[in-house]
Amino acid sequence: MKLSLTTRIFLGYAVVLVTFGAVSGFSVLTLRQNQVEIRLVSEGYLGLSQTVAAIETFQANQAKDTERLRDERSVETRKALIRLARLYFPGLMAGRLQSGKDTAVKVLEFAPEAEKPFVTDVAKKFDELKVRFAEYEQTADQAFQLLESTSPDWDKANAALDRLQQMENALSSTIRLLHGSLEARIHERVRLTQERERRTGVAIILLPVVAIGVGLLATGLAARSLRPVRTLIEGVSRIRQGDYEAKIGVEGEDEIAVLAREFDAMAKALKEREAQLQQKQQELIRAERLAAIGKVSAQVAHEIRNPLSSIGLNVEMLQDQLGGSHFDTPEEAKEARDLLASVMREVDRLTEITEDYLRLARLPTPAKRPEDLKKLLEEVLGFAREELERAGVKVVVELPEGGLPISADEGQLRQVFLNLFRNAREAMAKGGTLTVKAGSSGSLLDVRVSDTGSGIAPEVKEKLFEPFFTTKPGGTGLGLSLSRQIVEAHGGRIDVDSAPSQGTTFHLEFPRA
Repeated sequence: MKLSLTTRIFLGYAVVLVTFGAVSGFSVLTLRQNQVEIRLVSEGYLGLSQTVAAIETFQANQAKDTERLRDERSVETRKALIRLARLYFPGLMAGRLQSGKDTAVKVLEFAPEAEKPFVTDVAKKFDELKVRFAEYEQTADQAFQLLESTSPDWDKANAALDRLQQMENALSSTIRLLHGSLEARIHERVRLTQERERRTGVAIILLPVVAIGVGLLATGLAARSLRPVRTLIEGVSRIRQGDYEAKIGVEGEDEIAVLAREFDAMAKALKEREAQLQQKQQELIRAERLAAIGKVSAQVAHEIRNPLSSIGLNVEMLQDQLGGSHFDTPEEAKEARDLLASVMREVDRLTEITEDYLRLARLPTPAKRPEDLKKLLEEVLGFAREELERAGVKVVVELPEGGLPISADEGQLRQVFLNLFRNAREAMAKGGTLTVKAGSSGSLLDVRVSDTGSGIAPEVKEKLFEPFFTTKPGGTGLGLSLSRQIVEAHGGRIDVDSAPSQGTTFHLEFPRA
């Protein structure tokens, strides 16, 4: 997935914020856990341990009093000891057991889930001790009744005391185990808390370092992402100065890269547009020149046509009168007729030139109609084929099977193609091959007229379509200029591709109807 520049910068700093947030959250969570551990130990396990220690002390004192009863022979002393045992021990023991049970229940309210099974087991131990101390009190009461007698049956009394001491030993063992488990739990929780505190200290040191590193990395990535901006500014400055060849060339898919590619595309478009403007300017200059030449040509042709017509008419009248005239010798008659024929040929040639000038100056707007370019080419080739074959030119035609629809002035296009075929014939004075190809490509119709003549030099090729430029003896230099005007008037274009000794190809394009 491609991320935009804004998103990447935002994500970088979001990672930094999340990292610092994680450090703060971790610290708060760790402090919270430590508080729970401290409360569990201070308000829970320490209190339970102290209660169990007190119960253990009471039980040990009671065991000593029981052993003293066995050795005491004074009735009054035994009664005093028994009275103290019945008065203080049950109440104190019951209070401590209830206090331990209440503490365990209270601890269950805030103990972690992992500790609740242990605390529940401790509470059950207190309940068990209550039951066993109740049994102990019954056994002790039986032994006390025997020992309160003035003359006790010592066998029964000793047996009762033995049972009482067995119960005391069992209770002491249970209490010691409970006390030991609580002490071990306290030491375990303290150890875990200390380890957690050490880990927390290390983490609190390392995590900010990591957060700072992430921040520096995010800053570096942001700076790297924004680095192409300077290149972009430099490229824009070069384009502003007219250097359309400047390529910014920023790779990537973010906004800056897209903007750089758009600037490259803009520079290319500006270069193409400037080339088009230069071309249009050249075309405008050429059109102005043609207009000026056309005006001059029209004026010259107008001034020459009338005298030429008069000269031609007078020559024809002279030829008619010459037919009835008498000469001293036949040679003189032949010489006179040849002179008049030569004058008439020159008059016809000058008349044709003036007509070319007038066509250049007054080229009419094409009267376009739906035509078939393929059929038009076939008709013009049919008309010129005999002339081409007499000159030793082989004609190769490559036309598509279907028609080539075009909107055109048939007469003007005939003039263009006939002019190109005659130029090709003149370029192949010793014979050759004329190839005519036509086809369509999308919305364009394409025509190529190729010959195997001597070709055209580069310096001649540049001026080939200029008016009055010609390399033919006696040529007017108007044929290709008129052809170009006609093709462009039809919305097309004409180009030439040639090199010395490699033949010549004229390439024409017209919009498809």
